[in-house]
Amino acid sequence: MRGRRRRWAGATLITATAAVAAPGWARTTMTLAEAQAILFPHVALVADDRVLTAEQIAAIHRRSDVAVLSKTVHSWRAPDGGRLFVDQVLGKHEMITLALALDAGGAVRGLEILDYRESYGGQVRDPAWRRQFTGKRDGAPLRLDRDIHGLSGGTLSARHVTEGVRRLLATNGVVFAG
Repeated sequence: MRGRRRRWAGATLITATAAVAAPGWARTTMTLAEAQAILFPHVALVADDRVLTAEQIAAIHRRSDVAVLSKTVHSWRAPDGGRLFVDQVLGKHEMITLALALDAGGAVRGLEILDYRESYGGQVRDPAWRRQFTGKRDGAPLRLDRDIHGLSGGTLSARHVTEGVRRLLATNGVVFAG
């Protein structure tokens, strides 16, 4: 009986260690500088952060049907009027950091995932999946499983990235366009 307890205790320790080690799946896919170089090659971007007013937050929520998570909008302006946003959305349990590039007309020119911290569902980093957003604009249909294909095993991450893009398109329309 005593030997069984020892073996069981050892198994518990291994299981507990594995559970604590789970955050090791967190992964920085690329840096902000790398994303800027991909999304705006050979272009000098100018930082243009903004703090949203209560009215802007309400307008963004109405336009996107997505809650605004932060009053601060991190963005950079390109000389041609394009814009780069860096933002976070919740995956299933952890935050996903993304970079969204818009052209001067407000259409998506690219989407990159900077940090993905979940242990599964990382298919949102797949370039083919991210290309579905190219050309989307504020007000365009942008719903998972209707306009954007879902991901098996990554449904919540895909849904929240899609919502984040919709919210950033609305943010661009409310704060920067016009």
